Amino acid sequence: MQRRDAIKTGFSLVGLLAAGSFVYKEYANAKPVLKLRPPAALDEDEFLTRCIRCGLCVEACPFDTLKLAEFKDSGVGIGTPFFTPRDIPCYMCEDIPCVVECPTEALDPKLVTKDGALDINMARMGVAVVDEKNCVAYFGIQCDACYRACPLIDKALWIDYKRNERTGKHAFLLPIVDSDYCTGCGKCELACITDKAAITVLPRDMVIGKVGDNYVKGWVEGDDAKLKDVDTKMHLDSKKGIKYLNEDEL
Repeated sequence: MQRRDAIKTGFSLVGLLAAGSFVYKEYANAKPVLKLRPPAALDEDEFLTRCIRCGLCVEACPFDTLKLAEFKDSGVGIGTPFFTPRDIPCYMCEDIPCVVECPTEALDPKLVTKDGALDINMARMGVAVVDEKNCVAYFGIQCDACYRACPLIDKALWIDYKRNERTGKHAFLLPIVDSDYCTGCGKCELACITDKAAITVLPRDMVIGKVGDNYVKGWVEGDDAKLKDVDTKMHLDSKKGIKYLNEDEL
């Protein structure tokens, strides 16, 4: 009986070691993955709180864009939905089935609803960023692949035409992204002709800056209201100024 128990224990240990080896291998091979969430995803912390890892959004996607994160997808909560544009972008379904199927509103319909109707153009999954050093359009080669692929052409992505001073007779057709309109669908990234895309969709919180309330945009109507209670008179401390000017002599 003791021998049988010992054999069982031995097999259990072997199984645990094998499982541990597999987990370690998966961990060692894991690569960081950028979290591009489905349309209408809440802010990341709130999204992770509400998402129940049910996979209904993945099943609802007609293009197999979405997948559930596995152990090897480092940086993404296991079982949560995300997509990789260079593999399969978001094809901007007008009925947004992934959002409709979400039972917890981790994908919040209100974020993609306008005048009572779903509007996929309101999605903010990420924002495209152009690598000017490796985009062939900046070499002077005529390429507008990303521009033509953009579902919000001339809004989210437009072309800036500039004279090529190097040749003197050609034009640069430079892709420019407007973050106010870019949905982060990733169709531009998929269309990019370079070996590794020279236009990449990144999470918006990694890219979009924040100016602060101390700046006034004079060209924005009503923004000068920030100056209403501001003291515009200069208050100079003459003693402090004299001290500063004579520091070298101290």
